[in-house]
Amino acid sequence: MTTVRLPLFPLNSVLFPGLVLPLNVFEERYRAMMRDLSKIPEDDERRFVVVAIRDGLEIAPSSPGLPDPTAVPEKGPAAGFGEEPLRAFHEVGCIADTATLQERPDGGFELLTTGTKRVRLLSVDASGPYLTAEVEELAEEPGEDAGSLAETVLRAFRSYQKRLAGAKERTLAPDAELPDEPSVISFLVAAATMLDVPTRQRLLEAPDTASRLREELRLLRTETAVIRHLPSLPAIELTRSPTSLN
Repeated sequence: MTTVRLPLFPLNSVLFPGLVLPLNVFEERYRAMMRDLSKIPEDDERRFVVVAIRDGLEIAPSSPGLPDPTAVPEKGPAAGFGEEPLRAFHEVGCIADTATLQERPDGGFELLTTGTKRVRLLSVDASGPYLTAEVEELAEEPGEDAGSLAETVLRAFRSYQKRLAGAKERTLAPDAELPDEPSVISFLVAAATMLDVPTRQRLLEAPDTASRLREELRLLRTETAVIRHLPSLPAIELTRSPTSLN
């Protein structure tokens, strides 16, 4: 088993391979991470792991990067995640590759990342200025009938999109060109459908592409039926989502 240790960036959201994630970094522990990443040449990989926080397990806010009278006494890379940080996070995350990294005058950072590979967290180290994790890469197996399932899911996704007509912030345009690789389709649909974090996490952890697509087909049909019965609720309000903050 090949493992690697990478910086760990916990979020209240799920990152999928192939999907873009903008981040606005202001907490000191993540500023320290970004300062180290910025020292890596742009031609090399500036990688870290994005992992979703288990619901209810961020037990305290961490200290902000700038002086703040409301800051709590608890500080350090594991602030807010308890004595065993590994237990505060979901087991499977996604490696993020940094495309752009810009420091602001206030010392914060804005960056644009892309998910690359799913990984399983094996251990978390809080001895440095920020969390790091030992992870192993998870292979993406196609599973049975992934190709035909992908076609069916795309049709269901188009129907779902039509029910969200006008919600351009989180859905694809009706004439958008979609991929034909089943695994890519499965991750795209998982990211573009309105789902809560536990459901997205379950899709990320699916044992293979076909299993993920089967679950997405069920979810899409359910969500489309729900939206059909909520004609008075503006779809754009359902899909508005801010840039992820740390």
